[in-house]
Order: sequence, then structure tokens, then C-alpha cells
Amino acid sequence: MKKFVIAAAVVAFGSSAFAAGIDSRTYTCAGLHALIARQGFVYIGSPFQDFAVSDVYFCSGSNRLEPRSVATSDNPQCAIPYCEDKPNQDGRQ
Repeated sequence: MKKFVIAAAVVAFGSSAFAAGIDSRTYTCAGLHALIARQGFVYIGSPFQDFAVSDVYFCSGSNRLEPRSVATSDNPQCAIPYCEDKPNQDGRQ
């Protein structure tokens, strides 16, 4: 549900550049972390194709906060937090 709200917020901004997301490779790792912390969530279009979030608050009830690596200008594997689906008790998504 929260991913839908985040996606709706992206559409509401109306800017095609914003809707396409940012390119993480134009930021340093520290700069990307600062941007995520300042905005709460950021859509990284290239090469990530997902939202990076500052807190588990931005994840839905069936998600957990997990690190994922993206390339930045100074670090090819900058770890950023994002929401990942938790499998059910039986192992299904």
C-alpha cells in the first residue's frame, strides 16, 4: 500500500525527469544517503529501478527493510535501504 502512495506522489509531482527517477551514478554514496534521508524516499531509475527509503515506515506491512547495492560515482556497491517482500510462513511471496 505504501509503495502505491509513494508512486502516486511521484506522479503528482508531474515532472517527467522526477518520474523517471534519479541516476545513482551521478551522486557519491554519501550524497545519495543524504538525499534519501532528506526526502524520506527516492526513486532510483538507473540502474536500480526501485525506491530507496530512509526508514521501514515507508515499507508496507508485508515488507522489510533490506540493503541493496547501487553504483554511485565513488562506489560501485553503495548499500542503500529499500523495501523487500517478506516470504509467507510457507516460503511463498
